[in-house]
Amino acid sequence: MSSQPRKIAALLVHRVLDQGESLGSLLGPQLAALDDPRQRALAQELAFGTLRWSYRLEALLAQLLRKPLKKKDRDLHALLLVGLYQLLMLEMPAHAAVSETVEVARQLGKDWAAGMVNGVLRNAQRQSAALLQAVDATAAARWSHPHWWIERLQQDWPENWQQILEAGNQRPPMVLRVNRLQVAREDYLQQLRAAGIEAVPLPFPESAIRLLQPVAVDSLPGFREGRVSVQDGAAQLCASLLDLQAGQRVLDACAAPGGKTGHILELAPQLECLLAIDVDEARLQKVRENLQRLQLDAALLAGDAGDPQSWWDGKPFDRILLDAPCSASGVVRRHPDIKLLRRSADLRSLSQQQQRLLDALWPLLASGGMLLYVSCSVFRQENSDNLRVFLDRHADASELPLQAEWGKVLPVGRQLLPGEHEMDGFYFACLTKPEKHSL
Repeated sequence: MSSQPRKIAALLVHRVLDQGESLGSLLGPQLAALDDPRQRALAQELAFGTLRWSYRLEALLAQLLRKPLKKKDRDLHALLLVGLYQLLMLEMPAHAAVSETVEVARQLGKDWAAGMVNGVLRNAQRQSAALLQAVDATAAARWSHPHWWIERLQQDWPENWQQILEAGNQRPPMVLRVNRLQVAREDYLQQLRAAGIEAVPLPFPESAIRLLQPVAVDSLPGFREGRVSVQDGAAQLCASLLDLQAGQRVLDACAAPGGKTGHILELAPQLECLLAIDVDEARLQKVRENLQRLQLDAALLAGDAGDPQSWWDGKPFDRILLDAPCSASGVVRRHPDIKLLRRSADLRSLSQQQQRLLDALWPLLASGGMLLYVSCSVFRQENSDNLRVFLDRHADASELPLQAEWGKVLPVGRQLLPGEHEMDGFYFACLTKPEKHSL
C-alpha cells in the first residue's frame, strides 16, 4: 500500500516534533514494518526531508490553516507537513501526493479530516509561488533553521554562515572508509565498479570513497568481512591526525559507536593497547559489534571519561582521542532532527561538559604525548573558545598547530565547515604535554 510510507513518515515526524524523540532511535523499528525496499526508501526520504525543511514547512502551513489544529490532532499536523514536503519540495505528482496523504488521514481514524487535508494540499499546489515568496521574508523559514542558530552562525562565521546553512539542508553523501589492512583504496574502487556501484575517491583522507548514489550496506563488496565501513570523511580524519606509532598506548574516550576505534586499529595494528570507553553500556555494544565485523580487537570499558579514578590503571597514554559530546551542529545534514531538539541554552552546558572531560583526561596523557580534541560542531563556544580556556588554565599544555589543506585556522585548532571537500562539519585541536628531561 503506497500510503503506508507516508503514514510511517508522519508518525516519525510527530514523535520528533511533539515528543522530542530522536529520529535515529525511531527509524529502524519503523522501517522494519515495510517489506518493499522502495517503500522503506520513500518513508525515510519523507521523514528526513520533512524534518530537514520543517521550519519552512511550518511557515507554509501556518498560512494555509485558518487556525492551528488541536493538541490531540498533532499527528494530522505532522501529516500535513509531510504532504507539503511532497508537493513543494520533492515536487511529486499532485494526484499521488494528495490522494495518498488524504488516505493516511483516514487510516489515523480521522475521516472528518480528509476534506481538510485535501483542501490544504490543493491550495498549497495552486498558491505555491506566492506562499514560498511570503515565507522567505523570515530567516528561520527561508533557511529552515532556528533563529538562535542562524544568529550564532552569523556571529561565529560572518563570511560563511549562509554556506553553512545551505550545506546543512543538503542530502548527505554516503562515504566509505576502506580498511587498508585488507585492501587498497584503488583496488576497492575496482571492486565497486565490478559490482555496478559508481564511486569516486575523496581528496582527504586516503581511506575515503564517496558513492554517487547510496546503497544498502549488504550490497557493498566485503562489508560483512570488514573490508569497508560507512563513515564520513571528516570523521576519518581523526585517526589520521593522531600520528599513531607501533607500541603506543591509546585511549579512545567517548568511543561509541566505534567508527574511530576501528579506524585507529586499521591504521596502527601494532599498538601496545587501545582502550575504548563509553559511559553508555548499550552503545558500547555497538563498538564491540563493529570491531567483530572488522576482525579487530580493543579493550572496551563502560565508564565515565570525566571520572578516570573509577577506571584508570595509572599508566599514562601516548595518545588520547576525545570525541567530545557536542551540539552536533556540523552534522545536521545527516541528523535534521538536531535542529528541532537542540536549544541555545544547551551550548553552555555542553561547553561545561567538554571542559570537564578535558580537565579529567589531561593528567592521563604521557609527557610528549598528544590529545586530539574533536567535535562535530560549528559553534566556537564548543570549539576554539573552549580550548583557549583550557590552555589558559593548564601551563603544561600547548597546541600543536595542524598543517592541512582543508579547513579554516582558528585561534586554537582548525574548523572544517559542512560541505567542504564533501565532508561534515568537524573541529580538531591537537594538544601536547612537554617531554620530561632528566637532569
